[in-house]
Amino acid sequence: MSFGIETLPYGVFSRGGEARRVGVRFGDSVIDLAPALGDDVFSRQSLNAFMARGFEAWSETRGRIIDLLGDLERAKPFLIPADGLTLHLPFEVADYVDFYSSRQHAENLGRIFRPDQQPLAPNWLHLPIGYHGRAGTVVVSGTEVERPCGQRLSPDGPAPAFGPSTRLDIEVEVGFVVGVGSSMGTAVPVDGFRDHVFGVVLMNDWSARDIQAYEYVPLGPFLGKSFATSISPWVIPLAALDNAWVSPPVRDPEPLPYLRGAADRGLDIDLELRLNGEVLSRPPFGGIYWTPAQQLAHMTINGASLRCGDLYGSGTVSGSGADERGSLIELSWNGRDPIRLADGTTRAFLEDGDVVTISASAPGPSGSRITFGEVSGTILPARC
Repeated sequence: MSFGIETLPYGVFSRGGEARRVGVRFGDSVIDLAPALGDDVFSRQSLNAFMARGFEAWSETRGRIIDLLGDLERAKPFLIPADGLTLHLPFEVADYVDFYSSRQHAENLGRIFRPDQQPLAPNWLHLPIGYHGRAGTVVVSGTEVERPCGQRLSPDGPAPAFGPSTRLDIEVEVGFVVGVGSSMGTAVPVDGFRDHVFGVVLMNDWSARDIQAYEYVPLGPFLGKSFATSISPWVIPLAALDNAWVSPPVRDPEPLPYLRGAADRGLDIDLELRLNGEVLSRPPFGGIYWTPAQQLAHMTINGASLRCGDLYGSGTVSGSGADERGSLIELSWNGRDPIRLADGTTRAFLEDGDVVTISASAPGPSGSRITFGEVSGTILPARC
């Protein structure tokens, strides 16, 4: 993966027995920001203190980093080879919300579970639907994920049974990191997006479909999703994505006024899903129905406050093609059509030992590409 001067993502690293600190990835190196910029905010163990400074500080700091890299001899003492560094969760997660904003994904699940009804629920075209997740189980890429246990009801079973999930799934998502909070009772408008959101990560919201299916009526996802959510270690600042904004899809009906604004735009991000190194799909994020700014506006319209370190996810990203689906439940059509892998094995859902990797890129300036790196996780056996 290549992180050029157009990208300059932020992360938290350590080496040997040294303390964690904030750095910026550049090529095969990491800039040690605290000594490079003479600012102790980067000697903290997370990005939160820096993110809380706000948009002007983010812009000024990015300018200083670009200026430093314009003289590589001056920058050289602060560049650390990335190989051998340990990467950590880049920010302390305050709250975590996950949306359900890809129309193609929502329609696919509607067709799977409600084949004799309209695929979309009546409210889906009127508001971004989401659920509150568990901030304490958001983990950095590379963290192993244990197969969760819970109650499951088989189609012909008279009562639920307890045991390991047999329908463990993935969700290819894009996550947004809040830097600046808001006051309780004050809604953030669509056009307030850039004042509050610091950057973007890749996300895999691991899902136990069998546990979820039994518990989600009437209050929605709970244990089927709260056991782990993986994010990439590098936070791509919004400033790196200036060339990736695109118009949103045509919407009918027109969203209510609080969901409109100039910042209602999509991001032209090309995602790639790999299972054990083999490409399964390439979901396109650019056509997401409910955009990141609308998600933020809806999340706060009731007066809910934002906090520095809030994370909210797009929900599973899927496109219209069979090779653009962002979850195994869609790719295998709920197990009806198992996926045949290059080694001759098949998958409907994840098996122990499987390694899932999501990567992405987006348009940058002058025809360049902005890389997001990747988020990866290995499935370990259950302990129940």
